[in-house]
Amino acid sequence: MKRSLAIRSDNGPMQWIGWPAAMAAGGMLLLATPVQVFGFNLPEPILPLLLAFAWPLIRPSLVAPAALFGLGLFLDILLYQPLGLWPLCLLVPYGVVLAARPFLAGQETRVLFFWFALISALAFLLAYLIATLSSGMAPSLLALLGQFVPTVLTFPLANALIERFDDVDARFR
Repeated sequence: MKRSLAIRSDNGPMQWIGWPAAMAAGGMLLLATPVQVFGFNLPEPILPLLLAFAWPLIRPSLVAPAALFGLGLFLDILLYQPLGLWPLCLLVPYGVVLAARPFLAGQETRVLFFWFALISALAFLLAYLIATLSSGMAPSLLALLGQFVPTVLTFPLANALIERFDDVDARFR
């Protein structure tokens, strides 16, 4: 019998980093289309924030911050923002969640939702401050809320990702 040298892992980095990053990029592209439903534009949640929250809770990785940086640059280009704004606004929450990981790992959904809302508020506050300082004018608070609220309401997607891969590797618990 011949053994295969390739090790197959159903929960490898492509499963918990690659595919979610590709889906977030596709979702951002889809939601950025100029389509109106009942006279309203589609909401534009910042989908990579879901990943910036879920990935450090799943397991520490060197690939996740690089993927967030790339998604942030894509978001900057898509939303006509200064390059570097969203990579910074995604990596800061990632670092905060990574630091709080011992406390957050294994918590119930309500606690995770509260932390996700808090982390999202931190990211949007940081983006608001940077945009204000770089342009010399304060962005619209209604536009900010128009992105913040849909982002927070997408928490079930982050929770599903966390629940799917939460107990995959006991070394990181």
